[in-house]
Amino acid sequence: MNNNQSIELTIIDSIKLLYGKALDSQKDNDGQQALSYYTQAVHQLESITNSSQDINQLRYDIFYNICNLYIKQYNVTLANAFIDKAMQMAHKLQQQDKIGKCIDLQGEIKRLNGDYEGALKDHNKSVEIKFKIDNKQGLEVAHSYHNIGIVYDHQGKYDDAVSMYEKSLKIKLSALGNNHPSIATTYHSIGLVNAHQGKYDAAITMYEKSLQINLSVLGDNHPSIATAYSNMGLVYDAQGKYDDAVSMYKKSLKIQLSALSDNHPNIAETYHNMGNVNYHQGKYDQAVSMYEKSLKIQVSSLGDNHPYIAITYNNIGKVYSDQGKYDDAVSMYEKSLNIQLSADGDNHPNVAITYINIGTVYNHQGKYDDAVIMYEKSLKIQVSALGDKHPRIAVTYYNIGNAYRNQGKYVDAISMYNKSLEIDLSALGDNHPRIANTYNKMGIAYNDQGKYGDAMSFYERAISILVDAHLENHPDLVNFYDNIANCYDQQNRHDEATEARKKSNNIRSNFKGSGTSYQTSTSQAPKQNNEQTQSQQASNPSNNHGHDRTEHNNDNALKEKQYFTAYLQALKQGYCRNKVIRAMYAGPQCVGKSSIMRVFTRQPLATVQDPTQIADQSDKMVHLKVYKIKDRTTYNLHLIWENNIHQIVQLQYENLISNQHILKLMSVQTGIQPLLANDQYKNDTIQSPTLSSSRTDALATASTDNDLFLQQCRDFFQYYYPSWLNKTADDSQYAKIWDFGGHSIYHVTHQPFLSGNSIYILVFNINRNIHDRVATRDGRLLNITYLQSMQEWLTSIIGGNSNQDKMVATIDNDEVEYSLPIVILVASHGDYVIDQQQRINRFKNFEQELITKMPRYKSNIYSSHIVFNCNADNISNDTLVEREQCSLRLHEIMKSFVQSLPFMRNPIPIRWYIMATILHIPTDSNQDETVSSIFNRIRAARIHKIMTIQEIQSLAKDFGLYDGDDELVAMLSYLHDLGEIIFCRVADGIIVTDVDWLLHNFRSIIQLHDSSSGSLDIQSLYSQASQTGKISTKYINHVLSPNKLDDKTKKSIISLMENYDILCKIKCGCDEEDCQYFVPYLLRSDVKPFDLSEYHVSEKLYIGYEYNDIPYIPDGIYFCLLSSCLKEWNNAKVELYYQCAKFYLTDRHHYLIIKKVNSHIALQYCYQKLDSLTSANIIKSEVQASIYNNRPHDIVKDKLSSLVNDRMPKFKGAIIRYYVRCSRCNNLTFIEDQNQSFNVNLVQCQNGSCNKLFESQSVKDWIQLNEKHVNVKLNNARHEEPTIPKANPDEGLSNDPRKYFYIVAKGIGIAWTELAGKLNTQIDVDVIAAEKQQIYDRAIAALNKWYNIEGINATTTSLLQSLYAIGKSNVVDDIRIHSIQQMTSANNSDQDPKPYFDVISKMIGIEWMNMSRALAYQIPIHQIDSKHEMLYDKAYAALLYWYRKYGQNATISILKIALQDVSRQDIIQRIDRYQVNVNDETKRYSQRVSIPEYNFTQNF
Repeated sequence: MNNNQSIELTIIDSIKLLYGKALDSQKDNDGQQALSYYTQAVHQLESITNSSQDINQLRYDIFYNICNLYIKQYNVTLANAFIDKAMQMAHKLQQQDKIGKCIDLQGEIKRLNGDYEGALKDHNKSVEIKFKIDNKQGLEVAHSYHNIGIVYDHQGKYDDAVSMYEKSLKIKLSALGNNHPSIATTYHSIGLVNAHQGKYDAAITMYEKSLQINLSVLGDNHPSIATAYSNMGLVYDAQGKYDDAVSMYKKSLKIQLSALSDNHPNIAETYHNMGNVNYHQGKYDQAVSMYEKSLKIQVSSLGDNHPYIAITYNNIGKVYSDQGKYDDAVSMYEKSLNIQLSADGDNHPNVAITYINIGTVYNHQGKYDDAVIMYEKSLKIQVSALGDKHPRIAVTYYNIGNAYRNQGKYVDAISMYNKSLEIDLSALGDNHPRIANTYNKMGIAYNDQGKYGDAMSFYERAISILVDAHLENHPDLVNFYDNIANCYDQQNRHDEATEARKKSNNIRSNFKGSGTSYQTSTSQAPKQNNEQTQSQQASNPSNNHGHDRTEHNNDNALKEKQYFTAYLQALKQGYCRNKVIRAMYAGPQCVGKSSIMRVFTRQPLATVQDPTQIADQSDKMVHLKVYKIKDRTTYNLHLIWENNIHQIVQLQYENLISNQHILKLMSVQTGIQPLLANDQYKNDTIQSPTLSSSRTDALATASTDNDLFLQQCRDFFQYYYPSWLNKTADDSQYAKIWDFGGHSIYHVTHQPFLSGNSIYILVFNINRNIHDRVATRDGRLLNITYLQSMQEWLTSIIGGNSNQDKMVATIDNDEVEYSLPIVILVASHGDYVIDQQQRINRFKNFEQELITKMPRYKSNIYSSHIVFNCNADNISNDTLVEREQCSLRLHEIMKSFVQSLPFMRNPIPIRWYIMATILHIPTDSNQDETVSSIFNRIRAARIHKIMTIQEIQSLAKDFGLYDGDDELVAMLSYLHDLGEIIFCRVADGIIVTDVDWLLHNFRSIIQLHDSSSGSLDIQSLYSQASQTGKISTKYINHVLSPNKLDDKTKKSIISLMENYDILCKIKCGCDEEDCQYFVPYLLRSDVKPFDLSEYHVSEKLYIGYEYNDIPYIPDGIYFCLLSSCLKEWNNAKVELYYQCAKFYLTDRHHYLIIKKVNSHIALQYCYQKLDSLTSANIIKSEVQASIYNNRPHDIVKDKLSSLVNDRMPKFKGAIIRYYVRCSRCNNLTFIEDQNQSFNVNLVQCQNGSCNKLFESQSVKDWIQLNEKHVNVKLNNARHEEPTIPKANPDEGLSNDPRKYFYIVAKGIGIAWTELAGKLNTQIDVDVIAAEKQQIYDRAIAALNKWYNIEGINATTTSLLQSLYAIGKSNVVDDIRIHSIQQMTSANNSDQDPKPYFDVISKMIGIEWMNMSRALAYQIPIHQIDSKHEMLYDKAYAALLYWYRKYGQNATISILKIALQDVSRQDIIQRIDRYQVNVNDETKRYSQRVSIPEYNFTQNF
């Protein structure tokens, strides 16, 4: 060993010795001494050149521990330096556990800097590393979980914090058992979170758990036990339980005095805490006495310059400041400052705090300039030490704002408050109590300027934050309500001021009742008055307080019972008018809808505003706010429900009290003793009020156990009752604002979410021409113009609404009649068009273009001429004033409409509000668990994301909220109108309780995201969707996987999307897992058009409406048409490009092309070109025969008409026509109906002055194909004649083959499969065989399938030919015999089915749809379903449609076959013995229900 090595070994021993001493100092909580030892060790380490593992290990430990110490001292700069050194050593050692620990410390440093998101990222990364090392989740993982919990606690995410602590606790319990001090530490941390939440009892519980462990491990006289008592004292202090707090501190002090020396710093800390209690009690002299005791010990044990002494000087200064002894306060703060500057340097955060305190004193003294100087000194230090986004910076800006406000520099003050808000909103979220205080100060600043509207807005925002967080009794609310009262007084609105003061006093009384002394921040409580009151009470010995309290309690109990009686009565007959309407922001992509909504609701504008959640990946899909129509203050919707319930019950209560008063008067006059409430509830036995028989005893029979039912009612009542006391009636109206926008490609998903009973704010970009293509934020141009996008929205909003009502509204003294729904047109991007006249001109040009293109919508649209400037970077006073003026203008317009809407006058039963609360009660309610548990219990057991109407009905019945099916549907429709739920009447009644969740799942499926990396399999799925418009089950499972849906829920969502034609299942006979869906709007706009160079292509035939009827067919209708056509011609051979589809018609040798052209659908057919002339002629003839016989244009026309009637009920009944293009004027002209009856191709143009008669190739290709001509050409081309015998039509056979299905089924036997193959190869006999057991049933199913496939081509002739072909001439003979018997029968009355419609409608129930499909595929099932509510009415309407459509071919035989197909032999047997007079039956039904006049003349 050489000398150098010997020296190094000596140095290493010295370093190890210093390291050991440092560890001992740390255990003794002497961090400063520990740092001294570590610093010496680091100095000696620098002289060692050896980089062995042991040396690097030692370096790591020292650097890591130094970093920990600097973190405790808040010295972020040095902590960062040493964590970097420790990380370097960890990487050299290649030890992942040490790297994970370093990343954890990095997270702690970032937390100190206020970078909470960065801290979370580091802690989570540390967890990942530790998982890889130990997947059993060891103690190191528990430590990281604990750190994450601390960050969440700082962010105010208290539930998340507790969740992480509980994860940490679970690991520790498993590894360490129940009694380890580390377990106690975690309980203590949970207690801290509970204390921050104001859940003080829960905090005490956690502290007691921690205490119990420490007592068992450490004994009852250990200093740690004293610390636990001190922490409990802190909670009691926060609760205002000052006696309990002092008791805890005394327990702590007793242990400390026996276990520690008299001058130990912990004893000083306890005296200090006792001084805090005295301070909070207003006992300022005693507080100073305690602080001085603490100070004496601190000076003795720690010296004159210890940071703890600085804290004590600071607190003494705070007492002097509150006493008004400002010079003494400044003296104390300066002493504190001198110590801090000496101990911590001039750039430490603690120094900044002292500067703030001095500034606050100057503020109180009116030395505002000096105050600002102090605050700016503090700010400089904080920015340097903590960065410019730390929450402490926000506090300093807040204080500077206060100083400016006191100087009357209101603009500067508001600027400072906004800076404070910007930091706090980023760090704490938008619902932190500190945000509320800043809003309150901004309200004061506006109030001082006389801007009362702005002031009220900020006061209400401040209140809303605390109320929404269920902090209804928070002390700050006293000041907030007092400020509102003062604001009202200054406006001479004294009644409203009185109401605000009542709310303030109620909160004060709550504090008084809980033993908490509450003192506002603006003035001290008048002690003299308190003393006078105490003196008067003492001097009146006859004042029996115990008796008073007993009487008071009895009165309260009686009042509660009376209210409960009123509540029960309200359940059966309580109503109040509707007070809420939905207002939806809509418009093209990236026009500023979200920004306008934020300006309108007085929210800060985001500098970079992402497209509304349709284009990004955040959780919320719909942004919403609820605001009061009267004054634009924001509200919690469920508090509005509670207010409405209170108003209804209050009216019943007042009626009850009035009636009892009358009965008392009667008893005085007549001697009759009335039954009073306290007699009615004798022994707490509650008598249920008699219910109206018209409600079919729904409430009385809500439960088989009446006591259980009444208990459930009482549970609901107990939830609401406490909030009713001292509450005043509120008759205000509210708007629930939705920001619901997005790409036009997603308009197809909008229909389930729109409502006719809403107001729409339609936004356009005034800086764009209406014919420009829509631009995204990154400058990309979409294949849709602003005009088309507006047309899409207007057609969805107006056309999709069945409401034909009108209303009269007066705006600017102009009384005008409007059609519903109302659409208010506003503009954005005013910052690009500054000149006012230019704005006006552009707005007028835009509205004129809109009216010209869509004249039908004029009476629905109000043109506001409002142009918003939403540039977040522009915060000049002029811009702020302009924004407020625009908001007020829009507010007044909305207010005028809302007050005139019939929807707002509807009476709403109390039951609906309670159901709304059940469906949407917040699960994190801070209300007393015994009160709110009823709703939480119901939600946990009964409420799901998707529910059936039967589940809702059962829920309503169980809780006394059911009053018949009609009212249940009306209630669900009302909640749907408000956007609380989605009520889907299709799919037999589906209710979605989470609107955002449904929209998120819809758009997860139909939203494509470009990805340059990842699984090739997944990328191929995305590519297929964007190139073909088809998606697979695998694709759906992949995109829905992050949403964590079970299979049942997934199927329900797919079913909803199918029912709304959002997607269409391709039935190709494959397994369910390989199933594909047709989703045309997924297709990318840059997909190339079809190459038709090798095809013969027909001329275009157009289908559509007259311009004044329906000027535009929206994408949603077009996409649904494509899906519907796919169901008709189901096969996988469908190709798409932008707004065009090509369907292959199986076995017909041609394609059908369907293209959207504005308000028309263009049709073409094409077939392949062949070299062989003979083959070409055959194909051509077959195609022409197919077009004539199958008439695909009629099918498309009928489907378009059905979709428009169903999805655009505003235009129901509009005449749909065929159009061709005029060869002269090049415009489309419709074909006169009479032209179709002539074998000519001439068409007369109907456009204006054109009127040209021209020969149309379109007519020749599509309409004027002569049947005989086609058949002759087809047969000549084939050079053969059919060999199958044909039925003789002269033998009296019906043209409708369904009359003979039961005869065929009886005689066909096992040959039914052979017949099915002959009739149509698409009939899947295997599926039928699996579904049906009996051969007869299988034959019937096959025949019905054939009829549904072939439609009008399914004739009796083709049936007989097929029977001949398979050798079943005996069955043909049976049909002929049956026909002859029918013709010769003397009694033909049983052939008329109409007399049996009543009995069938009564018995068929929900099978009416299947029966309708079996009768005729043309029956408009969805129209009938949406028109009628009762199953009886739906069934009868379907039967009557069939009867009118088919006339004499609608026979009882056909009806029986349909009933047999749906397995309703019971109805058939009933018909056989049922006799009824036709005229009496028809008359009886006509009195019950009116059948809608469907378009029976359409071609099917």
